[in-house]
Amino acid sequence: MREKIKKIWPEIEWIKDNDLKEKVYLCWEYAVENSVLSTEDLEKIPFSLLIDNCNVTFMNHKRTAVHLSVEIANIMQKNFGDEMKINMDILIAGAILIDVGKLLEYEIVDGKLTTSKEGKLLRHPFSGVSIADRFGLPAEVQHIIAYHSKEGDLGKRTVESIIVHHADFVSFEPFKDAVTLRLYNCTQITLIILKKHSENLLNLSHLCSIQKFGD
Repeated sequence: MREKIKKIWPEIEWIKDNDLKEKVYLCWEYAVENSVLSTEDLEKIPFSLLIDNCNVTFMNHKRTAVHLSVEIANIMQKNFGDEMKINMDILIAGAILIDVGKLLEYEIVDGKLTTSKEGKLLRHPFSGVSIADRFGLPAEVQHIIAYHSKEGDLGKRTVESIIVHHADFVSFEPFKDAVTLRLYNCTQITLIILKKHSENLLNLSHLCSIQKFGD
């Protein structure tokens, strides 16, 4: 299993602290072993079940979020110097693990990938923290996992968590916005149709009233 995880996640080797690196490997090994999905599946499935005809894979999205996180952090450190303290190991570990809980959200029904009952009740920020805690990841990494999505909007994020949160959403929101636009257009068309039918019904009702009183 270790070699399979290394194949999909070469970025884990970017972590300099060997103990932290090992724990990140263990988290992903556990998640795959307890998932309906294989490492090969992660290179094929869409990164979101909320987007129709999504051609961006789970691993493509995840790698993009990790690479964006590192690039953002590097630029911030370069430009702000000592004014910006960023723990790169914590940031990389957190970015790699934010969606590890998603592997426990899925189930396959009639050959179709879908979200399980458990996944709907306990979203991946929570199941991800559970996995990370099982293997002793530091609180700073668990914080990134817990706060990376909408669940973290009411709390105060660390600088590493802020970076990962935005890196994750900047590689998701454009696709979601495209869906929202399609839904908006469909809604507008539906409203136009309903309005037209409503006008026709009113006209029919008016004609019926004229005919009734005319008789």
